[in-house]
Amino acid sequence: MAGGNHSSVTEFVLLGFTDLQELLFVIFLLIYITTLVGNLGMIILIRTNSQLHMPMYFFLSHLSFLDICYSSSIVPKLLTGLLAERNVISFNGCITQFFFFAVFGTTEAILLAVMAYDRYAAIREPLHYLAAMSHGVRVQLVVGSYTAGSLNALVHTSALLRLSFCGPNVVNHFYCEIPPLLLLSCSSTWLNEMMMATCIGFIITTSVLAIIVSYTCILLTIWSIRSVEGRHKAFSTCTSHLMAVVLFYGSAAFLYFHPFSKHTDQGKTASIFYTMVTPMLNPFIYSLRNKEVRTTLRKSTNKLLLHVFPQVPLQPNQSRYHHSRVSRRNKADT
Repeated sequence: MAGGNHSSVTEFVLLGFTDLQELLFVIFLLIYITTLVGNLGMIILIRTNSQLHMPMYFFLSHLSFLDICYSSSIVPKLLTGLLAERNVISFNGCITQFFFFAVFGTTEAILLAVMAYDRYAAIREPLHYLAAMSHGVRVQLVVGSYTAGSLNALVHTSALLRLSFCGPNVVNHFYCEIPPLLLLSCSSTWLNEMMMATCIGFIITTSVLAIIVSYTCILLTIWSIRSVEGRHKAFSTCTSHLMAVVLFYGSAAFLYFHPFSKHTDQGKTASIFYTMVTPMLNPFIYSLRNKEVRTTLRKSTNKLLLHVFPQVPLQPNQSRYHHSRVSRRNKADT
């Protein structure tokens, strides 16, 4: 492999979870299916309903796509590993898994900051919102998020490829991630540690700072609204995004800012939220907290049910039947 001597290690053993593997398989499978159905349903709902062709839902559809992708980069291998006696992944497979997970995870972190700015634009200048967040602007913001995520993943992947792995190959995790992989390297990892602290710290810090600034401006704007109903309506459009931000950044901060040589069990728990629970909850958070999504979902569900189970027009027949019964009853009485 380029950049290092990997001849002695051609595969890694993912230690994962050693207890209750059958139960965990069922739980994780249900979570993964729910993630796929919920996020794919959200994408279809947004794409097929003109009422949701707004900037906010454009970003939300990409958020759902990212949730599907970065969860799928981890969970299928985890599920097969829970059923296998020895969960093995090749060196190339491990690097590939990490690369795609880093791409989608980083992109989502940046996209959440973009969505915070979108909420500020909608509340600050509602009359000029569509002009400020035009289709071209939205595409540029999304493409920029994917580009930044890809560059970050490429930097860390290249840094991993320069390391030598010539000793133990047991990864104390359920997927290939930087901290447990660095513990197995027999070469110096100081550059990787510095890059991880610098790049990930910069992305999380700048994204969180952008979110804080956006919501500070939002609160100031809401405070200037005189009516209580207007304030509630303005802030209710942000609650779903705030919940998604807390879930994502909370688990990510715990995962990356703890010393990676310790707290491995806690790291696995945080990774479960980061890779499985958060992608599963996002579509429910946005659908349950958003009136427009609930209304559109209800209408789409009714249309689907009418298409699958077409109703027979019973009302006219029932009326004529009722009228004939009443007529016969009146004749009998006379």
